[in-house]
Amino acid sequence: MTKLPLEGVTVLEFCQYLAGPYAGLRLADLGARVIKVERPRGGDACRALATKDMWAGEDSVLFHTINRNKESFAADLKDPEDLDIVRKLVATADVVTHNFRPGVMERIGLDYAAVKAINPEVVYGEVSGYGKEGPWAAFPGQDLLAQARTGAMWHSGAADDPPTPLGLAVADMACGLHLAQGILAALVRRRRTGRGGLVEVSLAESLLDAQFEGLAVFLNREGELPARSRVAPAHPYLEAPYGVYETSDSAIALSMGDVSRVMIALGLDPVEEAQGEDAFAARDAIKAQIEARLVTRRTSEWMARLNGIGHWACEVLDYRRLAAHDGYRVLGMEQVVSRDDGITVRTTRCPIRVGGERLYAGRAAPRLGAANEQIMAELAS
Repeated sequence: MTKLPLEGVTVLEFCQYLAGPYAGLRLADLGARVIKVERPRGGDACRALATKDMWAGEDSVLFHTINRNKESFAADLKDPEDLDIVRKLVATADVVTHNFRPGVMERIGLDYAAVKAINPEVVYGEVSGYGKEGPWAAFPGQDLLAQARTGAMWHSGAADDPPTPLGLAVADMACGLHLAQGILAALVRRRRTGRGGLVEVSLAESLLDAQFEGLAVFLNREGELPARSRVAPAHPYLEAPYGVYETSDSAIALSMGDVSRVMIALGLDPVEEAQGEDAFAARDAIKAQIEARLVTRRTSEWMARLNGIGHWACEVLDYRRLAAHDGYRVLGMEQVVSRDDGITVRTTRCPIRVGGERLYAGRAAPRLGAANEQIMAELAS
């Protein structure tokens, strides 16, 4: 692609770990110039956060996956000279983002009011754990803790399981995407009106938004809590056959649909409770019959029967079978990012296509302070 949608937009990122940098990653993938402002010693703490003890040079592979295609400017925000340089950078930026706890940027002198005074048209994005008010405001914005505080752990697992977190950084990813959405909306408004603005997101609000189904039930049905299935759990508010079941050789996921037709296709006698108002209450009994039947034969046999009646179902793939599947390969989701010091990392690409083209970005995450000389020269010109 000769020109990406956000080319010409400069983002100054005062963020670390995942949520804020994930928003910056998406903006960089779409063509923005994203400059990470990092501490001279250590930089973004995510540089030292290694998943499965995986490193690429002195930085974690995790850091590379979420900070590709960015630049790094090292500055000590407690040093008056460095802070003065950063303020000059602020004056040139279209977007400023941070995920410090409430009050930190005010103490530094880079809060929204101060930045707006330097750059009146700036779009200023803030990430927090729980907003600026209330008893949780000062708590650290960490994914697992946000899942724990917002009720999200009662959606995964079976009825007798303890609270079960989703094994993905779902709060960080959702919050980062919301930040990117808010920033893009503010940039569109600025294009129309010349007015910048403040965009605020939090892990808690992003997770609460993701639970709109469950919270709608709770708020409209006298405080009814999620009821996880005892058998083949997948969704606490859907009836049989919805769930994941073992077969004789792997596992199969069954989506929603006419459970009587599914039971007949599997060689079972449909039950009266499978229809109408009793369907949800009887789901575990129905699912237990399906579970006992599915485990007797191979996934391919069951898929043939389910495909024959048009029921939505699929085999549950692990990463090895996923990577070997043509369905995965045709998506072209892999890319290799590299750096001038020989560091290379295989990772995923941006999932967005623009004008029918996939968006690949081959630059690995920057070395700490690698852009200092170039940026200082730009500021001096």
